[in-house]
Amino acid sequence: MTHTATLVAELTVLVLAIFLGFEVISKVPTMLHTPLMSGTNAIHGIVIVGALIVAGAGHQDTLIRIVGFVAVTLAAANVVGGFVVTDRMLEMFKKRRTDD
Repeated sequence: MTHTATLVAELTVLVLAIFLGFEVISKVPTMLHTPLMSGTNAIHGIVIVGALIVAGAGHQDTLIRIVGFVAVTLAAANVVGGFVVTDRMLEMFKKRRTDD
């Protein structure tokens, strides 16, 4: 496969993944968004590992390193945001103190 054909194939996969992700998430009821955030933390942990491997490979050109860095950054932000949302959700289930 030529370099251009590889790029077109990778961009096609990216666009299809974005479209599929948007369609799946937009169909989820609002009450399920917070519990699903916990599950996506595990998935994005795997994304971080894969992106670190891609970004750190010695034979990659600059574009691949930049895309790998952006993937690590976005996945890390999603993981941190997921933990914050999960923590807030768990706070709702704690018993409130009554100062009497």
